[in-house]
Formats: sequence, C-alpha cells, structure tokens
Amino acid sequence: MSDMQAKLRETAKKLLESGEVGYIIGWGKGRTNKTSPVFVKEPAKVDELVWNEYCLNTLAKYTMDNMYPEKKIGLCVRGCDSRAVNRLIQDNQLKRENVYLIGLPCEGKKDPVTGEMVKKCIECMHHNPLEADVMVGEPVQEKGYPDRFKDVEAMEALSADERYEFWAKQYDKCIRCYACRNVCPACNCRECYVDQYRVGWQGKQNNRAENQVYGLTRAYHIGDRCIECGECERVCPVGLPLMKLNRKLLKDANELFGEYEAGMNTEVKPPLGTYKLDDHEEYM
Repeated sequence: MSDMQAKLRETAKKLLESGEVGYIIGWGKGRTNKTSPVFVKEPAKVDELVWNEYCLNTLAKYTMDNMYPEKKIGLCVRGCDSRAVNRLIQDNQLKRENVYLIGLPCEGKKDPVTGEMVKKCIECMHHNPLEADVMVGEPVQEKGYPDRFKDVEAMEALSADERYEFWAKQYDKCIRCYACRNVCPACNCRECYVDQYRVGWQGKQNNRAENQVYGLTRAYHIGDRCIECGECERVCPVGLPLMKLNRKLLKDANELFGEYEAGMNTEVKPPLGTYKLDDHEEYM
C-alpha cells in the first residue's frame, strides 16, 4: 500500500469520525486494475478508498446528486477535479461551503488494460489541486502542455471539404449514448435539451445529421467553459476525438478575448459570459 493511499484513508477516517463530513467520494478498487467511484460513509470502511495509477474518473459531478447535504461532502480532488469543482460553483450547481476538498497531487494515470498513460493525463496542464482543505502528499512539479492546440492547428490546415468529411465520418460512428454529456462537469443542466420531447428540439434519430447537431450543440454549450479534463473523449465507447472539437472553440475564444482557462478561479468569469466594450466584433 502506498504512503499516499494510507494517508488518504487516515484523513478520511478522521473526517468521518469527527462528523466534519457526511461521506467521502473517492476511488475504489474494481475488477483487475480498474477503479470506480466509491462513496464511503463509515469510518470502518475507509479501506475501500484506493489511490493508485489507475484512478481515472473525475469525481466532482457526483456532488450534483446531493445539492443540499446535511453535512459537508468529502471529495478527493486532483488538478482536474478541482477545476471541475470551480466550474460547478460558477454554474450555481455547487456551493463551496458544502464540500471538503481532499487534495491529491497527480502525475498522471494509466489505462488499466494497456498500462499506458492515458491521453487526458498526457495533455494535463495542472497536476496539483488548485484548492484543497487538506493536502495528501507533497505537490508535484507542474509540466504544462505546450502543445495544447496542436491537433486543432493540424485540423485547421485541412480544406473545408476535408474537415467536413473527417467529422462526418466521426459522427457516423456516434451511438448517442450521451456518455460524453453525463461525465462532463460543464454539462450540468438539470434537464438536458436532448431529453426534451418538444417539437422542433433535438431529434431522436441516430443518423449523421442529427448526431452532428448534437455534437456541435454540446460543444458550443461548453464552449469557453470546458475544463479540458478529457473525460468526454476517454469514456466515448466509439472513440470520437471530442477534445479536437472542444479545443477548437477554446482556441478561438483565446484568440478573440485573450488567454483563458476555465475552472481556474471562480471569480474570473468565462469570456462568453461577459461583455466588454473592446470585444472583437468582426462577426457583426
């Protein structure tokens, strides 16, 4: 057992015994190397918590299932999870006073099947929690991700017909399982428009046109709010390169309104949620 895992369990036990938190959301051991979200409510069960190289899931969105907790929710957070918490706070889906953040520095996680570092961790820009009530372990060195928009620039170099053909083939594969929506901290509407049955709203058929409408609408919905955790792409069962699309919108927003990363600070509003007199207006 790693020192950090032991310290995590010790910290969790103290928080539960003191009554400071009602339960703790962390990672638990699944089949083989896999881990899955676990909810620990009793001090005697803190051994269910694990911290290893396969703790992939982003956990913050599970707080939405309990908006009015009797006690604080203990939440394990890495860099990506803490950005997700900030995103939910800015969207009024979570109150900071309702969560106790257990910070865990993270140098990246591995695919439980291949044993290789997963793409979202290779592209991670923030390995340490941005905010935590208690830290488990020492902060690690931040490496950044200098190639943040490399894939987008390669896509922009293609002709319009080539880009359309690429994305058309991608959305031919989409099965509309909505896993990307369900896992995304920025996709946090209480009722999603795709679940509406009103005439004229998103169609329910699984075909290229309606799949493209869903994909583009979701991408624009999270536009400047995407925290770049890469969970949407990781959980997609047909392997859609969704971060290419998300980062295209982020790149455009950066070029139009200045450098911005979502979920870094709850006090800094997303550029598309504000208006300034000196905003670019070439589209008008």
